[in-house]
Amino acid sequence: MIPSVNSSGSRTIGLLAYLYGPGKHEEHTDPHLVASFDGMSPDPGRNPTATLTDLQQLLDQPVIAQAKHARPAKHVWHTSVRAEPGDRILSDEEWAGIARRIVAATGIDPGDGQPGCRWAAVRHADDHIHIVATLVTEDGHRPDDYRSGARAQAEARLIEKELGLHQVAPGDGTAAKRPTSAERHKAQRQGRERTAREELRESVRRAVAGARSEEEFFDRLAAAGLLIRKREAPSGDLLGYKVALPDDRNKDGEPVFYPGARLAPDLSLPRIRERWSADFDMTASPDSAGNASSNSPSVARRRTATAAWVAIGAVEYGDDPVAAAYIAATGEILDALAKTSAAHTRRELRDAAFAFERASRSHVRAARGHDRALRRAARDLVHGGPALGRGEDGATTAMAIDMLFFLVTAAAHWHARKGHAQQAEAATRAAEHLRNAYRPAAAQPLGLLYQRGRRLSQPMLQRQTALLRETLPSLAEQILAEPGWYALAATIAEADAAGHDPAALLADAVESRELGTADSVSDVLVWRLRRRADLSADAPGIPENRMTRSPATTRPPMPGPTASGRRFGDEAPGNTR
Repeated sequence: MIPSVNSSGSRTIGLLAYLYGPGKHEEHTDPHLVASFDGMSPDPGRNPTATLTDLQQLLDQPVIAQAKHARPAKHVWHTSVRAEPGDRILSDEEWAGIARRIVAATGIDPGDGQPGCRWAAVRHADDHIHIVATLVTEDGHRPDDYRSGARAQAEARLIEKELGLHQVAPGDGTAAKRPTSAERHKAQRQGRERTAREELRESVRRAVAGARSEEEFFDRLAAAGLLIRKREAPSGDLLGYKVALPDDRNKDGEPVFYPGARLAPDLSLPRIRERWSADFDMTASPDSAGNASSNSPSVARRRTATAAWVAIGAVEYGDDPVAAAYIAATGEILDALAKTSAAHTRRELRDAAFAFERASRSHVRAARGHDRALRRAARDLVHGGPALGRGEDGATTAMAIDMLFFLVTAAAHWHARKGHAQQAEAATRAAEHLRNAYRPAAAQPLGLLYQRGRRLSQPMLQRQTALLRETLPSLAEQILAEPGWYALAATIAEADAAGHDPAALLADAVESRELGTADSVSDVLVWRLRRRADLSADAPGIPENRMTRSPATTRPPMPGPTASGRRFGDEAPGNTR
């Protein structure tokens, strides 16, 4: 339940005309009074003899009773109180009780014999009410409505619990503005899945993902088909921008423009410039080994997996400003991945990015610059272009999603430790969407690895089983019982054939990051080993002649370039392994 308080109005009659009118797009149905300060106020909606003027004059009476010089210039207090989309439809009596609790909690009409303001609650839709009040009490004083918005939110949390409604996590003022009821009704009439505001926010976030200049940002907005208006100073300096969907028009047929700051706090031009100011050498990405093109979708996804792996440690153990920077850049990665994903993962990845948007902001100011590797990875994803859902593209997509799942989970834990309830909830929802996207992404590559693992000779499988029990005694039996064990066995064989020490790889993969949130430990180890050993994600073949030594025998890691361009065993800046 979301109260939205506004106390800056000056015309009671104007607000009442809107509340009892048809709405901007005929979305108001059966406007009527559900409660008022005296329980007897005239209702222009259902009483044919009552007028808007009657109700306005009754509400304004304490204001008019004051001398003109003593009347407040802005005397109209207004809040809407909206139920969540999944909540049941409340009765008029329930909404009346909610209205009385909100005006009491906010100091508009505190009760208990204290003088209050005059107010009325109007319902013109199933899912919300509006409360209008005049800010002069019956004894001629200003009400104690300090922080009325926060007080309304606190009371709403209690109401949700008592009425069995969806319980909204407490906010901190960093959320993007919610679509209005008029915007939602308009989207429904137009057959849109999301409102124009939400579509624009998604498009702008995708345009800024990995962008390194204003020119590139605005070129991407134009390429996405958005209408753009720039606000310039007399000197010609750019001050801000607005965007609109070409087919989103007002009643006069004009495009409806939204400033970036009204889409989300971090989409204002000054906040976007903070990302660019910390960037340098954004075009330089380390080459990846193999035959793939340096800007191919598969190489971009492998780099994303590597960057996400390093970022997990920074979020888990880094200073708060550094962690906040990595979390903000994670949103860019998700936007870029959703934009370039194959059809069978696109919906869940888009929903993951949409959900994580709320988790990308908090009151902890991000130390920009530390997130450069993630922003470069987002840029690589965009410039790498759309990925196929099979082969190396499909396999590296699964690898990237796997790493991002753990990064987003780390972000959820960080927010929870900081008491950021809404952000933690949003990150948790994003992780679930990533989990759902992972399954179809991983089905084909893991299926191939499973078949290759099944074809390994019995002696080799026995040696690998012994190696697993020797290296990971606490996890071995769980892994051996999982279907993914054969895919892991194939990966271990390939890593061994490439000259790596499987025991060291396994130990590193388990010790460096948590596994408690994994559905399948063997799946996670497959991608960690393939990334760490720089194996092709879509393994072409598995020689068997290298897995011949005793499981207890170990040797130093073989030097060789990893996907990040470092030698095997080198540490990345910020990596806490």
